[in-house]
Amino acid sequence: MTGEERRQQLLDVARALFAEKGFEAASIEEIAHRAGVSKPVVYEHFGGKEGVYAVVVDREMRNLLDLVVSALSAGHPRALLEQAATAVLEYIDNSTDGFRILVRDSPVASTTGTFSSLLNDIASQVEHILGLQFSAKGYDAKLAPLYSQALVGMVARTGQWWLEVLTPKKEEVAAHLVNMAWNGLSHLEHKPKLGNWR
Repeated sequence: MTGEERRQQLLDVARALFAEKGFEAASIEEIAHRAGVSKPVVYEHFGGKEGVYAVVVDREMRNLLDLVVSALSAGHPRALLEQAATAVLEYIDNSTDGFRILVRDSPVASTTGTFSSLLNDIASQVEHILGLQFSAKGYDAKLAPLYSQALVGMVARTGQWWLEVLTPKKEEVAAHLVNMAWNGLSHLEHKPKLGNWR
């Protein structure tokens, strides 16, 4: 194997191991054993477990962020919401190990950690789009960050749940997420107050 092929092999092995066991339970010894190499080979490429984990997490974060950002390319706001929800569920379905790595040690509710950072990056993309829509419809654009966090959190938390049950189909999950978010967003009150439903 070339050096680059070996590095990719080690990343693939480490990715599967981190998804299966988590960072703490995984070891350099097991990465090396599963790759059929000695421990010094892993150290030579990554410097240690933290190094290989950082590369795996960085790649997964970039993959998910790129998928979501490219899904937010153009169209009606509802279409953007559909594209974003579908992109997250596609990533979960097609990169299950990657998603498990991102969420295992950094739950959605956390304010720190890689997954939380990723959600903030996605929310900032959504915030920009919502801000434009809020301004166009006469809503306070300063509230776009609040709504973007709520939307991204709803999709991410639902995605974590869906990963465990894998039912209904991802298209149906995305449709229900969009239904809830869109129908709620399409009837926003300009100055909401608790108890207005009475």
